Amino acid sequence: MPLTSPSEREPVHTRTITCEGFEREDGLYDIDGWLTDTKSYAYTSTDWGEVSAGVPVHGMGLRLTIDATLTIREVAAAMDYTPFNMCPSITPNFQRLVGLNLGRGFSDAVRQALGGTQGCVHLVDLLRPMATTAYQLLSPAGYQAFKDQEARGEPIKAFFLNQCHAWKSDGEVTREQFPSLYTGKN
Repeated sequence: MPLTSPSEREPVHTRTITCEGFEREDGLYDIDGWLTDTKSYAYTSTDWGEVSAGVPVHGMGLRLTIDATLTIREVAAAMDYTPFNMCPSITPNFQRLVGLNLGRGFSDAVRQALGGTQGCVHLVDLLRPMATTAYQLLSPAGYQAFKDQEARGEPIKAFFLNQCHAWKSDGEVTREQFPSLYTGKN
């Protein structure tokens, strides 16, 4: 379903975020995230001079290498386009993510490691869609593991339960997919 028809308007700024998940031959997984900001007009940058319309203001990315438990094993950071020439000097700080888990508490851990002047707000903002991409990447195996646990009568620690409307504990999807987690009326 498309959005409603907008008022008359002119394009000014475009932010594109792309996240891709890959299974590696060594059993680990890579999530590549890229953020690009462009303007529809030319402007003058204090560090780069005249910047033409469509040339990125921000063009930066991260690669998170994770294991099946969602623990970050490796990090790569790159900044091809930045508003200031000193921006890329912060990329080594992103190694602080190694060892963190993308599960509950990840956002708080990132704020502690890379908050304020210790990180780049654009790369930090990119981490949330990268984390959800990781969940999507691993969801078929995780879903099957949960189904197997339920079939064996084992308790399930379902991270997804009550995290969205569809997966509410008293909802139809939960009742159908994971009856042992269902809390509604039968």
